[in-house]
Amino acid sequence: MKYAIIDIGSNSVRLMLWADGKTLYKKIATTRLGEGLDRTRRMQPEPIARTAAAVSAFFEEGTGQGAEVRAFATAAVRSAENGADFCEAVKARCGLEIDVVSGEEEARLAYLGALGEREGGVIDIGGASTEIASRSFSVSLNIGAVRLFDACGEDRDKLERRIKEELDLLTEPPHGEFYAVGGTASTLACLNLELSDYDGGRLQGLPLTQKWVKETADRLLSMSAAERKTLRGMDPKRADIIAGAALLLYEIMKKLRLEQVKFSDRDNLEGYLTLRGLI
Repeated sequence: MKYAIIDIGSNSVRLMLWADGKTLYKKIATTRLGEGLDRTRRMQPEPIARTAAAVSAFFEEGTGQGAEVRAFATAAVRSAENGADFCEAVKARCGLEIDVVSGEEEARLAYLGALGEREGGVIDIGGASTEIASRSFSVSLNIGAVRLFDACGEDRDKLERRIKEELDLLTEPPHGEFYAVGGTASTLACLNLELSDYDGGRLQGLPLTQKWVKETADRLLSMSAAERKTLRGMDPKRADIIAGAALLLYEIMKKLRLEQVKFSDRDNLEGYLTLRGLI
């Protein structure tokens, strides 16, 4: 069976083509669906239009490949007052029904994708939420890279206060080997190796130490977005939101007493296949 899985996130839309027990390729379109959500509790018309167009294009690509297309949406659609309107806009455009996953399911997706049935944990910093999960524990925090940027900009004091407010709700999960997935983690992994072009095979399992994440967050916060774009390995479309997100990852690692996390190229796209019993 061949599947095309579309992940509709708060910062980007991603496509995975999967067949014969393996991922064939992944693609991404940065659409910022969660832009302005923290202030208004509603998704805005332009991000909705951009995102619906990206979903429709990926739907056409998946059907063109002869795949069964499934789509799921996460925090932006889940938490927005007009989430149902977005789903209807996509359905009207291409006929695709969107599966809006809960925060607990989103955490489970990341865990299943990165670890399968192995012991350990996962951290997934998204655009509007952050999921932390182990085999017996999962939590979805109301904070993410885009939401942090909208609320705090690049003001370190504001960022630290907002992050600590959310992390006060975090109870410590069982220890073990933790992985980091998602756009923040992939950007930091590329910066660590100074990779101009993303290479999931090379990045898989790359350790990011707490010390390095802190130093990198400090460095990024001392730079302008324009300066960050000049860094080798930086995704220019994430240059504005990456500093606060890196600080968030550091604070999570510190709270959980994790000396390092490993990057995983396998994430909630693969996890969705397992969660919904498709494989």
